[in-house]
Amino acid sequence: MASKVYFADFRCPSWRENLQQKLARLMMTAGFGDIDMDGKFVAIKMHFGELGNLAFLRPNYAKVVADLCKEQGGMPFLTDCNTLYPGSRKNALEHLSCAQLNGFWPMTTGCQVIIGDGLRGTDEVEVPVPNGEYCKTAKIGRAIMDADVFISLTHFKGHESTGFGGALKQLSIGCASSAGKANIHGAGKPEEMWTTEQNAFLESMADTAESVVKLFDGKIVYINVMKNMSVDCDCCAVAEDPCMKDIGILASLDPIAIDQACLDLVYASDDPGRDHLVERIESLNGVHTVEAAAELGFGSREYELIEL
Repeated sequence: MASKVYFADFRCPSWRENLQQKLARLMMTAGFGDIDMDGKFVAIKMHFGELGNLAFLRPNYAKVVADLCKEQGGMPFLTDCNTLYPGSRKNALEHLSCAQLNGFWPMTTGCQVIIGDGLRGTDEVEVPVPNGEYCKTAKIGRAIMDADVFISLTHFKGHESTGFGGALKQLSIGCASSAGKANIHGAGKPEEMWTTEQNAFLESMADTAESVVKLFDGKIVYINVMKNMSVDCDCCAVAEDPCMKDIGILASLDPIAIDQACLDLVYASDDPGRDHLVERIESLNGVHTVEAAAELGFGSREYELIEL
């Protein structure tokens, strides 16, 4: 059965609806309002951007999501987990400072920031991966596990390891503790995290993404923002400039369908920079993450794109 993916472009006549109102309407139409959030902790998972990066999603997107959660009685917080590599987000203190320097404060987002896997990246919960081929368990940041509702707020763009970053990457590597990230990169063998075969790595992402989907079954929404699309991730302090024009915002209850829809929108674009992003995706076989996730059956590559 085809999943529903809702789409809105960035054109907003100021006299009728601004971007924040348009994003809120998109989310509510996708089913956000049907989730019981009253008195519940709501994890808004996003990427705060490496210091120096200029493409990450700005705090105003987070504020729309946080405000909607609070309107429904929820207690939202922004979260991400620490990185494996040296940089400005390798431990919770530096990660929080990075988030603040990039504008993520309660006054700008409407909620607090909690680093999901704690001070040293070791505050994790190990959960089984139901159908994992390479990763039999997923190590997920404790703050994410402690939440009742999960909102994936993702900047869709290219990526230097996975080809592209979307909802599936947000669920897998994004929710993993530092050790969990090493396990995914190494396809279940952390000691091989930088040398593992590419498809095995991508399939490990699909494995661990399923664990988060199952944990929050019926209490999870996905938002992909196709803006400032560089071939590089927001982890890059000096990422390439965006290579193609902004496309729009998508929302869905299906992480596989929303990533597939974003890929299709890139491929269908007539923007001259589209080929650069496609080359990055194809050079790393990025679509294989979507293929592997679909084989696991926690979503569908078949979708109906509904434009608002």
